Amino acid sequence: MNAFTIKDLENLSGIKAHTIRIWEQRYNFIKPNRTDTNIRYYTNEELKVILNIALLNKYGFKISHIDKMSEQELQQKILSLNTSEAQQEQTINELVHCMVSVDIIRFENILDKYVRTKGIETTITNIIFPFLEKIGILWLTNHINPAQEHLITNVIRQKLIAGIESITHKIKTNKTFLLFLPEGEHHELGLLFTHYLIKSRGNDVIYVGANIPIRDIEFVTKLKKPDFLYTHLTTVSNNFNFEKFLTMISLQIPDSKLIISGLLSQNNAEKLPKNVRLLKSLPEVLDFITSLHD
Repeated sequence: MNAFTIKDLENLSGIKAHTIRIWEQRYNFIKPNRTDTNIRYYTNEELKVILNIALLNKYGFKISHIDKMSEQELQQKILSLNTSEAQQEQTINELVHCMVSVDIIRFENILDKYVRTKGIETTITNIIFPFLEKIGILWLTNHINPAQEHLITNVIRQKLIAGIESITHKIKTNKTFLLFLPEGEHHELGLLFTHYLIKSRGNDVIYVGANIPIRDIEFVTKLKKPDFLYTHLTTVSNNFNFEKFLTMISLQIPDSKLIISGLLSQNNAEKLPKNVRLLKSLPEVLDFITSLHD
């Protein structure tokens, strides 16, 4: 069983911790457990409940009405949400449910069904990427079991690789990207997702992989001369220093343009080297890749 903090619930549901506390006082649908030191924690089932309630509340249902619903009524109301945005959020929530319950078969079936009906790119953009953003904070705070992370990662990795292999170029940009993760970074899904986006827009990709020393990146760069180096930083080892990494790249590979996306791109380095650019959101990533055709 997982134990989630109220901050985890806030990050996963979008409902502020203050609001969750008020709901606990006024309604019956969620009751936290408490540690010996009186700190709130929540189970898998309570996480599922708060995700469902947050979804209904976002799309017009009053909390006082939701509180009176039976479990069956609540599920029926969720299924009745018919906007594409609500259905996407419902699908992502179902993936979260499967992850915490370690229901890998259902997790994969949900993704496969979405791919069949919407296509691989829509699935990656609308479902897989938002799912990774939503649960990435749990990986950072170690609030899910490593086994859960590995099982889910392997399923998504297979889907992303299948998507990458299915790409056929229509318009080429004559740009080449070298994709890598630095030493200490092992979370490869974001980089694979970026690989898909870059390749699907007509660019060539040299995929080096995860946990790569800068000297190896320097070697491949001199050999292949890519137009851009690209890394997607999700979470790294505790001894990783973001500004030191930027400095080393600029010193050892000064003539190459480095693009950085991912959670760690939110870091505000005191002074970015001239050859470094941060892309802090998916729209920024897409805008940058699209601009290569201009």
